Amino acid sequence: QVQLVESGGGLVQAGGSLRLSCTTSGRTSSVYAMGWFRQAPGKEREFVAAISWNSVTTRYTDSVKGRFTIARDNTKNTVYLQMNALKPDDTAVYYCAGDGSRSTSVVHITASGYDYWGQGTQVTVSS
Repeated sequence: QVQLVESGGGLVQAGGSLRLSCTTSGRTSSVYAMGWFRQAPGKEREFVAAISWNSVTTRYTDSVKGRFTIARDNTKNTVYLQMNALKPDDTAVYYCAGDGSRSTSVVHITASGYDYWGQGTQVTVSS
C-alpha cells in the first residue's frame, strides 16, 4: 500500500505565495520520482513539476519556470512545491504523483508515468 496526501492549498491574492506539501506513507520504498500535476475546470490534467529520487533532476512546465520550485526531503517522505508570484491562471486542483519505477534519476512529464496519486488540493488565485 502507498498513500499520498497533499496539503497547503488555499486562496491567495495574485502575486502571493503558497507551499504545497505531499507526504507518502505505506511502502515508501516503492516510490521514487515525484511529480505535481494540476487540473483546472474544463481542462485536461497538466504537468507542473517533477523531481527525481535523488533530487539531481528537476523538470518544470514552461509556464511556471522561475516561479515554482520543487524539492523533497526523503527523510520525511515529503515533496514540496513552492509557488511564488502566483497568477489567476494557476488556479486549479493540484495533485501529487509518485513513480513506482526503481530508478534514482528518472522523471516523467506525463500522467501515465506515475503509479500513485494523492487526492488533490485546491489552489485559488484571485485578482
